[in-house]
Amino acid sequence: MAIAHAFFSSSLTPLRSRVSDFDSTPQISHLEPSKFSPIRHGFSQQARFIFFRKKDTVHASVDGVDSMGTTSLMSDQDADYVPMPIVLIDQDSDSDATIVQVSFGDRLGALIDTMKALKDLGLDVAKGTVTTEGSVTQTKFFITRLITGRKVEDPDLLERIRLTIINNLLKYHPESSEQLAMGEAFGIKAPTKKLDVDIATHIHVKDDGPKRSLLYIETADRPGLLLEIIKIMADININVESAEIDTEGLVAKDTFHVSYRGAALNSSLSQVLTNCLRYYLRRPETDEDSY
Repeated sequence: MAIAHAFFSSSLTPLRSRVSDFDSTPQISHLEPSKFSPIRHGFSQQARFIFFRKKDTVHASVDGVDSMGTTSLMSDQDADYVPMPIVLIDQDSDSDATIVQVSFGDRLGALIDTMKALKDLGLDVAKGTVTTEGSVTQTKFFITRLITGRKVEDPDLLERIRLTIINNLLKYHPESSEQLAMGEAFGIKAPTKKLDVDIATHIHVKDDGPKRSLLYIETADRPGLLLEIIKIMADININVESAEIDTEGLVAKDTFHVSYRGAALNSSLSQVLTNCLRYYLRRPETDEDSY
């Protein structure tokens, strides 16, 4: 597994790193921007990403490249192959920051334009890392609210973060539209695979200690999905303590820690929650008040 650390600094001093557990001495070279990744002047010079790859060529970028080149692995793959895009929003792993992780095979790198788009939402990217394992490059951001310095709690803003990242994927890597639900309306090519919402929807509730329950939802992705789920829970007075929002291509896989009046959900309330969610998620055209 190869590991990359990201450093954010206004200084233009070249970075130097010491690596002790790699098979070869890192070589540093500038990367050319991909055709889907224009650099925005000014912001791009505030980020530093160093990429290390064990038993392979090592690259480093100090010029704000938004996306790594794809020749290293694509030469061994079918030219028509489109990897699975994944956007993960993690509220559990860090008490001080919301973690956002993005991957699209080996086609993503520092994602400077995505960082700028997050800043435009009033967010601060505290730090970022890039890791490569096998044929997948994962870019991870630790973000907080710019004004308060705290992690993101607002469901509306979390959904805007998710859609902003997906929109950037569609913009700079238009081939991803074949694998994303939003590609149906906003991409250059609609997904060839269509999900049956009834079949794709799975809901499970189980105890996670005496004071909270774990809710798992898997369903067909669509814009505004997170807000719909939160609203349904709020309508029956269920509190969401934390969440992990995982978008994997056409499917949303969301996990919530929930409680009712400071305690875990009993069997009756769990069944009510499950029924409400299943009825609504399987019927996106149904009026809000009909359930």
